[in-house]
Amino acid sequence: MSVTVGERPALAGGSNGGVPARRAVIRWAWRLLRREWRQQLLILALITVAVAATFVGSAVATNTPPPAGAGFGTATDMATFSSLSPHVTAKIAAFTHRFGRVEVIENQALPVPGSVTTYSLRAQNPHGAFSQPMLSLVSGHYPRGTGQVALTGGVASELHLGLGGTWRADGSARRVVGIVTNPQNLLDEFALVAPGQVSTPTLVTVLFDAPGVDPHSLGPSVVSRTSAASTNVLNPVTISLAAATLGMLLIALVGVAGFTVLAQRRLRSIGMLGAQGATDAHVRLVVSANGFATGVVGAAAGFALGLVAWLAYRPRTEASAHHAIAAFQLPWLVIFVSMALAVLAAYLAAVRPARAIARVPIVAALAGRPPAPRQARRWAGPTGVGLLVLAFFLIGLASEQATSAAAETGNQSTLFLTLVVGLIVLCVGVVLVAPTCLALLARAAGRAPIVVRLALRDLARYRVRSGAALGAISISVLIAGIICVIAAARFGSAIDYVGPNLAPNQLIVYPQEAPTTPNAPCLHEPGGCPPLTGAQLAAMAAEARGIAASLGSRDVVQLETTDSALQHNASGRSWAGTLYLATPQLLRAYGITAAQVSPDAEILSMRPGLSTMTNMQFLYGATKFGPVGNSPCSPSYCLANPKIEEVSALPSGTSAPNTVVTEHAVRQFHLTTTTAGWLIQSPGSLTAGQISAAQRTAAATGLTVETRNSIPTSAEILDAATVFGILLALGILAMSVGLLRSETASDLRTLTATGAGSTARRAISAATAGALAFTGAVVGIVAAYIAAIGFFRTSQLDTLSSLTSLPVANLLLILVGMPVIAVLGGWLLGGREPSAIGRRPLE
Repeated sequence: MSVTVGERPALAGGSNGGVPARRAVIRWAWRLLRREWRQQLLILALITVAVAATFVGSAVATNTPPPAGAGFGTATDMATFSSLSPHVTAKIAAFTHRFGRVEVIENQALPVPGSVTTYSLRAQNPHGAFSQPMLSLVSGHYPRGTGQVALTGGVASELHLGLGGTWRADGSARRVVGIVTNPQNLLDEFALVAPGQVSTPTLVTVLFDAPGVDPHSLGPSVVSRTSAASTNVLNPVTISLAAATLGMLLIALVGVAGFTVLAQRRLRSIGMLGAQGATDAHVRLVVSANGFATGVVGAAAGFALGLVAWLAYRPRTEASAHHAIAAFQLPWLVIFVSMALAVLAAYLAAVRPARAIARVPIVAALAGRPPAPRQARRWAGPTGVGLLVLAFFLIGLASEQATSAAAETGNQSTLFLTLVVGLIVLCVGVVLVAPTCLALLARAAGRAPIVVRLALRDLARYRVRSGAALGAISISVLIAGIICVIAAARFGSAIDYVGPNLAPNQLIVYPQEAPTTPNAPCLHEPGGCPPLTGAQLAAMAAEARGIAASLGSRDVVQLETTDSALQHNASGRSWAGTLYLATPQLLRAYGITAAQVSPDAEILSMRPGLSTMTNMQFLYGATKFGPVGNSPCSPSYCLANPKIEEVSALPSGTSAPNTVVTEHAVRQFHLTTTTAGWLIQSPGSLTAGQISAAQRTAAATGLTVETRNSIPTSAEILDAATVFGILLALGILAMSVGLLRSETASDLRTLTATGAGSTARRAISAATAGALAFTGAVVGIVAAYIAAIGFFRTSQLDTLSSLTSLPVANLLLILVGMPVIAVLGGWLLGGREPSAIGRRPLE
């Protein structure tokens, strides 16, 4: 009997059943998918979420930048002039004579009363030849004649006007007849009047079509739509495609284990199929068709979910992008490519299990005996190490290209290609190295408890499949690790300091250089504006105190600067930031006493590591902006390696006084001090209403206000990356452990039959989860540092010393916290007894 059914018979004819047999096998695979969709729910959910996330993410990324033709309307060319002089009028007439249709839009800048903001008085034809996409009516109607005007929502709010109100500006009064907007730029604030109603335009825009004509031949003021469009290859489309490719790689790695377990669950059914005459190709088709169908269903479900999520999120995207976005203005190329990649990833993930299950003899399949684990290829480990080394040099080459002058002009495509290839090679190297790490881990567990040895040896024995899961976990940690390492290096720079400018409860009031209004003509004169007098500064200081009082604060610190500067006389990043004066008032405001400051210190700073920096130069006097670079430090204007003392009590904002010159340095180098502004600290975080009121009050007296920007802190970036990496790795781990333990279900039944209780089962699951999590964390962090070292070793801005800023807490959370969570999860979820101990069920 065993001889008769031991091998699959070869059917007569070359087709072995032909198309009807393949169609029957595919139908059976589809019925199995519909019947066992719960067993494939994890893979289906993973594909669905990945496609939906790519859909929404790429839609937001590609629609957030301004439209490529913003400002052109439907025209292909645009000319801009600063006035409507006779020369410009003649130029417009020449355009009309040569190209036919021409549309002229006139703008005149007008200030908002009591504010530093301005808006445009715009003369534009709502039904013009080219500008219709740049104008949309919200309510009312477009202005007609000389006595009507339409306002944008922002201008109407600033001027407290509505439909039927009277708008007074530019020496005239007009009735507000409509509310309008520029769909291509929702931040464009203007008052719309009929063509020819702007008396003294300060900006004239001419739209026309000049097909096949070089815009440079028409004059320096002419640009074309194609030349104005960005040619940067690092655009949202390419970034979205790269992210989608990486996501589908993770799906393929996780899917290998999933389809392997599903194939083994159907082993006896496949044996029956082979006994009825199915060939190896038919058996392979069962599993691979299942993978293809799973990919198609997941991609379709992800498309539907992504479309619904995008339609719900689109209004928020419009508000943040500040331009109108059509409902189906989507990156269809990215979406369809991501769906195709999802189907391809699921299919490729099923190919290896399909080949393995086709090699199982019919007798073994009918008996339910899974195939013996295949040995991992010996060349995989050395090849993976070689690819990691290659990625190290490729990423270094991309860094070198990024800092070259050619990267700013014609070498961006080469830079992007080199970087992408380097990251792909790095990921492939991680996937190939992962199975070798499992073998090393199993060898190191020789003296561990028996259940731990069983778990680790099972991982090593089945490492062809568990290695794929480990590779997916390592890549997820790699993504988080690269973000953490590079962010820590960048935010840890004491020279080019980055981060939020101010605390949420702080604002700085700056005096305008102009003595009267921010739009004073002297700002544009060659000599600039005259210095502010003492009386003007006193009046501005009183106004700053009034702003502070309106915020419920009396904490006003006068900020002063000196004619001095810091310089880093070495390669790498240059000094960035303002040097303020350490006045007694400023030190008291931050609780710094005189005893805390060395009497011979020239600089106080809260920037970590600045006090130990070498090649620092303190420039003073009138020549402080003269000698730069590697010039010698002359005692007449320069002090080499000044004494810098770190004082952590100083504020950390980039615009706040984080680095100050001591009064000792002022006396020693005879520095001149100048009032730079007033720092106000309110009792609580500033609201939008308080900020708006402060800006209006400041504008009335020629002041400007700076408040907190939206730049995240290093802690926010590091924590977000760490949480993302851990959650992604734990999600992959949860799916992988369940699938891997299902693969060894027969061994677990044997252990249970010999008396092993729930404690042993829990320990095996916990050890499996913990080993995968810890090994994946180590491999991912090591690969992240390979990429970071390769990048920084050739960088002209960030040297290898930048990597001394270690994100210790975040790395420990990944290396220790993630395995601990994995062990606890495996222990809590691994105690269930197998449903059938004495026999393997037919599924």
